Amino acid sequence: MTSKRVLITGGAGFVGCNAARYFGQRNWDVTVLDNLSRKGADQNLEWLKDETAFAFANVDVRDTAAVDKVVSESRYDAVIHLAAQVAVTTSVIEPRMDFAVNALGTFNMLDAVRRFSPEAVFLFASTNKVYGKIAGATTELRGNRYAYTNRPHGIGESEPLDFLSPYGCSKGAADQYVLDFARIYKIPAASFRQSCIYGPRQFGVEDQGWVAWFAIASLLGRNITIYGDGKQVRDVLHVDDLVMAYEAAIRAPDRIAGQAFNVGGGPDRIMSLLDLIALLEERLKKKIPLRWDAWRPGDQEVYISDVRKLAQALDWKPEIDPAKGVGALIDWVAQNRDAF
Repeated sequence: MTSKRVLITGGAGFVGCNAARYFGQRNWDVTVLDNLSRKGADQNLEWLKDETAFAFANVDVRDTAAVDKVVSESRYDAVIHLAAQVAVTTSVIEPRMDFAVNALGTFNMLDAVRRFSPEAVFLFASTNKVYGKIAGATTELRGNRYAYTNRPHGIGESEPLDFLSPYGCSKGAADQYVLDFARIYKIPAASFRQSCIYGPRQFGVEDQGWVAWFAIASLLGRNITIYGDGKQVRDVLHVDDLVMAYEAAIRAPDRIAGQAFNVGGGPDRIMSLLDLIALLEERLKKKIPLRWDAWRPGDQEVYISDVRKLAQALDWKPEIDPAKGVGALIDWVAQNRDAF
């Protein structure tokens, strides 16, 4: 029996290399597409070579001809599109680049799949930022955490879209293109609107990947700035749980085609900024000095994903407890100090 083939764009990134290892170790024929522009990508690629076999294409998703060449060379069973510009702040400074990578790059991938591999399940890593400030959701302070007063299960897919920031616009445009290509061209494509993914191989920075950034900064003695009061809450999802959702989706294309799914830890896996600091202090057995600054424009007191739709469609649920997952992340940072 021939192996199934998966193309992972951004495959040397944090989620990408974890996905490549997961599928490679389960006997999938893996192709990693990446331009290695992101910090840590070279190290992730070297690490991956020791974990599993894969083919590598050094390609930028903005390069239409290069994308076409990679997609046309093989009949893929699945395409996991993770390549992206990932920081809101960068999108504000360089909106044209952000658009070209996120919106045009996704279009290039979709159009290549449409022409050369139309039966491939296409999974797009979208973002909760497509919902903007979520004006209809109200919050209150409960103890040391903010909480929704009118969204007991979190934010669902029926929430109105409200693209905020160039990043929100570029990812939102890509998100809608994915759903429309499924509708118009019958590609089994879906958008995963992801929230706060964390885990090993994540080279987090202050404005993206906050769980990893707090762990890295805590171990290496770097400054941590809390914007606001630290009581803001997010749901967090370990990368291994996310990759298992990808596999479940690929195995059930009829259940996910043409749909968007909110993907995160859900209400059972929430954490405030101060919760994470306390967990790090307990694990590292030291007090972590903090800097404080004003709330930033667009900062939300709460964001929690309602993951019931994905759970029902794929019989999936997160398995990894945040305390265990953060502990493993700390271990990885400690073992790879020189990489930072």
